[in-house]
Amino acid sequence: MSVDQATVRRIAHLARIAVEDQEVERLGAELNAILDFVAELSSVDVAGVEPLTSVLPMQMKKRQDVVTDGGFADAILANAPEKDDHYFVVPKVVE
Repeated sequence: MSVDQATVRRIAHLARIAVEDQEVERLGAELNAILDFVAELSSVDVAGVEPLTSVLPMQMKKRQDVVTDGGFADAILANAPEKDDHYFVVPKVVE
């Protein structure tokens, strides 16, 4: 896959990044290098390789999956300009 100048401009537009005309070619080359590296990685045979969370053998710490309010609602809302119960009150921004 190759990234052309139009694609670089489209990616910059979607990311809301201002890109000068003289940067487009350099950014295209960088994106192509990244895509080439990913393609090279995808060609590696990883059949039979277990996923790792660390390079050292260790058990992951697990906790109970329990929903809580964190116990800090009053402290968090202490400096809120406006609140209702345990919620921030903000102006409506979407119609």
